Amino acid sequence: MAQIEQSSGGKKKKGAQKKMHIHVDFTPMVDMNMLLITFFMLCTTMIKSQTLSIALPAPPDPEQERTQDNSEVVAETKAITLIIDTERDSEGNVVTDAEGNTNDVIYYYCGFEPTITDTKQVVFNDPEKGLKVDNTVKAEKFLGNDGSKVQGIRKVLHDRNVEVLNKLESFKDQWRRGKITDEEYQEIARQVRNDSTFTNRPAVTVKATPQASWQSVISALDEMQINQISQYRIGTFTPTDSLLIVDYKRRNPAE
Repeated sequence: MAQIEQSSGGKKKKGAQKKMHIHVDFTPMVDMNMLLITFFMLCTTMIKSQTLSIALPAPPDPEQERTQDNSEVVAETKAITLIIDTERDSEGNVVTDAEGNTNDVIYYYCGFEPTITDTKQVVFNDPEKGLKVDNTVKAEKFLGNDGSKVQGIRKVLHDRNVEVLNKLESFKDQWRRGKITDEEYQEIARQVRNDSTFTNRPAVTVKATPQASWQSVISALDEMQINQISQYRIGTFTPTDSLLIVDYKRRNPAE
């Protein structure tokens, strides 16, 4: 509290002004500051939580045949495996281009995992045995779209799920023109993605090498949403996958 003290000591000349001493007590102000600091500490979010919203794939079919590790048995003609790898420098830092994009490579093969006879040779399924799936390991990148042209791994997934995408195209056009709401389109898309009448819907397994960045994994999950793929899972990177990458680089030394 502020106090004003008037000096009354000593003789003063007639007509002289009285001197006043002002004393300000800051103790209540300190108490108020502490209360305000406590209030803001309790009511202010110090660290904003950063979360990623992921649309989960369709729930497993209880009537679907399953293996010993509780994973679904998928037809070889539907299976496709993506192995994501990210280029890093000698110190383990992610290498980026001039635009700040990471240099990611997606190795992929269709069908079941190629069999390995030893550490030097990879034997792929023989087309003469009647198998319709070429499970030779190939490589692509995250290129997205160039105008209306689909590129990179997006084109691979697009071509594998073209039936679902074609059926959704008419509903997407209605959504763009405002004839159906976003909620209605999302519900229609969910039903179409999970429609069991599409016999060629791909079942994608996404694997990441130890060098793969989180950004590359998120980009792969984004591709699942963009291509309306409902059957996908995150798999474990195995020594066999490492040998497949080594074999691909041996067969394609220029890349």
